[in-house]
Amino acid sequence: MHTSTTSTAPLVPWSSDQLQQATQGQWLHNQHPDTSILRILTDSRQAKAGDAFLALKGERFDAHDFVQQVVEQGATCVIVQREITGLSIPQLIVADTRLALGHLGAYRRQQCQHLNVVALTGSSGKTTTKEMLGSIFSRLGATLVTRGNLNNDLGVPMMLLELRPDEHRYAVMELGASHQGEIDYTSNLVQPDVAGIINIGTAHLGEFGGRQGICNAKSEIYPHIKTGGIAIIPAADDFVEPIRQAAQAYRQLSFGKGGDIYAENIQLHAQSSSFDLITPQGEVHIELPFAGEHNVHNAEAAAAFALAMQVGLEDIVFGLAQAKGAKGRLNFIQHQQYLLIDDTYNANPNSMRAAADVLAQQNGIKVMVIGDIGELGDDAQAEHFALGQALAEKPLDYIVAVGEYATIIANGAKAAHCSAYTNQQDALAALLTIVNKHQPQPMSFLFKGSRYTHMEDVLAALMEKL
Repeated sequence: MHTSTTSTAPLVPWSSDQLQQATQGQWLHNQHPDTSILRILTDSRQAKAGDAFLALKGERFDAHDFVQQVVEQGATCVIVQREITGLSIPQLIVADTRLALGHLGAYRRQQCQHLNVVALTGSSGKTTTKEMLGSIFSRLGATLVTRGNLNNDLGVPMMLLELRPDEHRYAVMELGASHQGEIDYTSNLVQPDVAGIINIGTAHLGEFGGRQGICNAKSEIYPHIKTGGIAIIPAADDFVEPIRQAAQAYRQLSFGKGGDIYAENIQLHAQSSSFDLITPQGEVHIELPFAGEHNVHNAEAAAAFALAMQVGLEDIVFGLAQAKGAKGRLNFIQHQQYLLIDDTYNANPNSMRAAADVLAQQNGIKVMVIGDIGELGDDAQAEHFALGQALAEKPLDYIVAVGEYATIIANGAKAAHCSAYTNQQDALAALLTIVNKHQPQPMSFLFKGSRYTHMEDVLAALMEKL
């Protein structure tokens, strides 16, 4: 199992007693490290002196098989759920290494009594909202922000291990869910002061058997808010009532149309937006360096979380103005007369439509290049067909679909400007034909698809040929 947790910041060391106490494990033959442990890691390739290697076991892999390798690389000790014979370094035996990782993350979190923690979840917009909050809070003090996709039952405790009790004032934790019970587990580790849902969409529809199932899974975040904490509610979401019900034990602050915090006088520009933010604390004007109405909604959410944390409006204005998008989230790349928009990090039906609206605002010939959307279960065909229908109504010049569901998207679009390809090579050839046809006009391309489709490869290949 290779989950990278690389961080450049110095980590707080662990004593062997702390490791034992946190994991409720036992040192084999009472042999434990005589030096402190600098890092706990799950990627055997990165192991070195000072590390405790935690051997995860999954359905298709067992990191216990790599334990000898980490010994050779100089690891100080291992955390395992069965004794490994003939090992020359101390072994901490635990009942379940996956749960032990959670215990270690929770232990580190509990050491940070003065930390202010925000936890957020939702079907789309989590990562961008998280980046906006990171920008706001880091003006006020050292802030730990979930990196990359470390938002699941393994990633969340790995992020918590990076907390530095004497230094961090804030933590912004993104919580994802691919099954019921996952957010219940991770939010219990995180113990947030403020927690909320950004929206209930159709991401992971297959795993949850419909949007009500998604709502139930995301709502698991609320019971873990600390006493006296605040629940953040998406006022404009069509599941707002069950969400309010799930959070009824807490003080609530809502965002979006009909909420406590909302945007007015929204101006959408090609690569940015501006609006007036109306809040219980007053009104302010926001200049947001993000395109698309969906990002205005993400900013409303970020403002709600920040206000719940007692952050002043001035800091929210500055923080949002300086926020930067995550890699692969509507990144604008200008290359000669071509604008390439990298939105390849992930996709769901809602974010696909939002991305098309951003592309529609750009200059020149507009080309949307899309891969499949994963994790839709039995709804996959219907959702891709509906996506084709929706995209055909947008003012785009070309829609180039690639992948298993490309033909279904094209069938939904029923439009001459939508074409379907089973592989990236054919899609690239079609894109080059479009480029040649419209030379030397300005052109804007937007690339998007679920993570596994690697649409960034098509972007890179096209850029090389332009």
